[in-house]
Amino acid sequence: MSQMLALVILITILFIGEAVSIRTKAWIPSVFICAILFLIGYWTFFPKDIVEIAGIPSVVASMMIYLLITNMGTLLSLDELKKQWKTILIALAGIAGAALLLLTIGTMIFSLEAMIVAVPPLVGGVVSSLIMSEGAQAVGLTSLSVFAIVIYVVQGFVGYPLTSIMLKKEGKNYLKKYRNGELTIEVSNEAAAAVEDPKPKLFERLPEKYNTSFFKLFRLIVVAYLAYLTSVVVEPIVTIHPYVLCLLFGVIASSIGFLEKGVLEKANGFGFAMFALLLFIFDGLKNATPDMMVEILGLLVGTIVIGILGMYIFSWIMGKVLKVSKEMAFAVSLTALYGFPQDYIITNEVVESMTKDEKEKEALLSHMLPPMLVGGFITVTIVSVILAGVFVTYL
Repeated sequence: MSQMLALVILITILFIGEAVSIRTKAWIPSVFICAILFLIGYWTFFPKDIVEIAGIPSVVASMMIYLLITNMGTLLSLDELKKQWKTILIALAGIAGAALLLLTIGTMIFSLEAMIVAVPPLVGGVVSSLIMSEGAQAVGLTSLSVFAIVIYVVQGFVGYPLTSIMLKKEGKNYLKKYRNGELTIEVSNEAAAAVEDPKPKLFERLPEKYNTSFFKLFRLIVVAYLAYLTSVVVEPIVTIHPYVLCLLFGVIASSIGFLEKGVLEKANGFGFAMFALLLFIFDGLKNATPDMMVEILGLLVGTIVIGILGMYIFSWIMGKVLKVSKEMAFAVSLTALYGFPQDYIITNEVVESMTKDEKEKEALLSHMLPPMLVGGFITVTIVSVILAGVFVTYL
């Protein structure tokens, strides 16, 4: 197969997945459609190394991961995190509940290795899934390597409808109080603040013509390299996964004004980086045989059920302590199953379905969107990456 034909086939798959997701308003996740098409391809006419033929060997994917995770760190607003301290505690409680039940009940039903692989992808996203998949593959656990990818692909099917139901219940109760005059709403810009990109302080005086895409990439790569270098320097004392440090260094670099928020997007590199990363993720399915998929089906269903039960119990308890409704608390903890931008999309779609009045929409968004965004950042962007960095050392 030629390189260009491989590229055409792979980008067609990613486009079809995206189109289905848009058409169904994200109820059918794009990654699910892509995974199905990749499996069909591998089981029929795809060469096993089609992703490498297309020009994305593992070394290129590794580079993109460093850039993407450092970029993820820049998206975190420390001021917004301070305001949403209740959300943070609820999100952490949900993750703790999922991890606790999986490592206890899950271990009794399945194996400890399976649960170690399962926890980070279940409470995280593409990066934690990749870390655990590579870790399992490195120690010869091929079926668990595939499982780490499959759980990431499938969990949104459970997360999306559950979140929508919870937010509709929360919105209905909130809207009732609003219409009865029981609430005084001050619509804030918190939701926008969570995703805004202020100009970096250290380069405010730099003429815009010099702040080129290459200069943005230069600063991003320097920060990623410093994170990697730190992981090497501290290795004799403590083992810290370089991806975890990339996240931390991205937060610091953004906070001190060295990097813009979402710098990779501003450098016009985010789309291609995600393209490379997604292809590398789906490349992990080349080892998945039909028999293996049947073999991990029970493990997949059991993991998701036990994990979500843990999320519900612990988020409900924490919500009760902090005087947050069980619906809102559970919705926040469920952001671990998909993260941004799905949390943003689902919340907006729920609000649009509940009222046509613009003031009521603003009130609902002001109430529900900031905690949903912060919940997604905490679970998928921060905690799951840290968990993956820790858990992979126990395989």
